[in-house]
Amino acid sequence: MSDTDLSLPELDGQPGSGAPPLREEGGPKTAGDLEAVFDVPVAVSAVLGRTKLEVGDLMNLKPGTVLELDRRVGEAIDIYVNDRLVARGEVVLVEDKLGVTMTEIIKSER
Repeated sequence: MSDTDLSLPELDGQPGSGAPPLREEGGPKTAGDLEAVFDVPVAVSAVLGRTKLEVGDLMNLKPGTVLELDRRVGEAIDIYVNDRLVARGEVVLVEDKLGVTMTEIIKSER
């Protein structure tokens, strides 16, 4: 049996082969193209600001203590996914809970 006789249906994207159908080159991308990663957990963080404290000052914090952050009121917050900056946004109130709305997507250079 030669290599040219070997058929690999699982690689050709045909129905019933187990492989997703191949998208034509240059065709529009859709959310369905990412379906394989929809269930992958990610860590999302919304950073309001940062500050530096000495350990002694950190240990003395009590409920109600006000910390000065490096951001101003109304300034955009940073949104991280798996410790990578992906967007900036604003804090919003949804019923009685805080939320974040993205106002700018950050394109990373790879």
